[in-house]
Amino acid sequence: MLRLFGKRLLELLLFFLLLSFVSFCLLKMVPGDPVRSILRIDDVAVTNEQIEAMRSELGLDLPLLTQYGQWLMKLAHFDLGNSYLTNRSVISEFSQKLPYTLLLTGGSLTVMLLIAVPLGTISAIYRNRWIDRFSRIFSLIGSSIPSFWLGLLLIEFLAVKLGWLPPMGEGGVAHLILPSITLGLAMSAVYVRLIRSSLIESAGQDFITSAKARGIHPLRIYVLHTFRHSLVPLLTLFSESLGSLLGGTVVVEVLFAYPGLGKWIVDAIAARDYPIIQAYTLFMSLFIVGINMCVEVSYRWINPEIALKGKR
Repeated sequence: MLRLFGKRLLELLLFFLLLSFVSFCLLKMVPGDPVRSILRIDDVAVTNEQIEAMRSELGLDLPLLTQYGQWLMKLAHFDLGNSYLTNRSVISEFSQKLPYTLLLTGGSLTVMLLIAVPLGTISAIYRNRWIDRFSRIFSLIGSSIPSFWLGLLLIEFLAVKLGWLPPMGEGGVAHLILPSITLGLAMSAVYVRLIRSSLIESAGQDFITSAKARGIHPLRIYVLHTFRHSLVPLLTLFSESLGSLLGGTVVVEVLFAYPGLGKWIVDAIAARDYPIIQAYTLFMSLFIVGINMCVEVSYRWINPEIALKGKR
């Protein structure tokens, strides 16, 4: 286990260096000038001398490799720089936006689990019954509806016409309900089908038949054997969902004017705010790779067969 963990840490380091360098180079190739965005934020005319002075102050006139080396040196001291527009620490702004995205992630996953787990489990137990057909229709419709359109429908009916919930912004639990439902419904449509198919496949395994022949209680077989065996594909999809949610679901956060990481990075890209974009790339790469490492380790606990194959 320690050898596997060390190997993954080395892969993480190499992956981060490659990703950070590629993203750093691509940012410099994107059309637009962050200096002009900063100086023209108040719609005041600026001269070329002011532009060059600001570019020199920010270090944007240095060679690309020199800029990347300076950024790595600051990163080694846990300094991600300051935002070009607000001149605030990137870490400070990131820590301010992250709690909002964490709340939205938790709310979305709660909605997804409350819908997908019961519906997928029941449809697997009662195959080809009316509840199974209903789950198939729900999955088809839920997978076909774009998130932004579903969000607009929820705003129109629940916020504008009925006035039950605030349409956008932040300020409490009520502001979290609509974006959480929008994301949770979209995810649950996928998870219902995956839970159903995984449980049906697991129920047909030989060890399940042997457990039934030994007279083990059906509920115990289902919880300890069938459901556990079906967790491997579910964890794989869950890691992808968690990465996209914590990375900030851009469309939903912009639609509901929710001040999370998604809206933060969209504003930074529009303003060519390089320190924020690099910090976001760093966070997402480390988080996604870290999640994949945890999921890979959990595979060996959930399914001992994977661990045995690894030893062989």
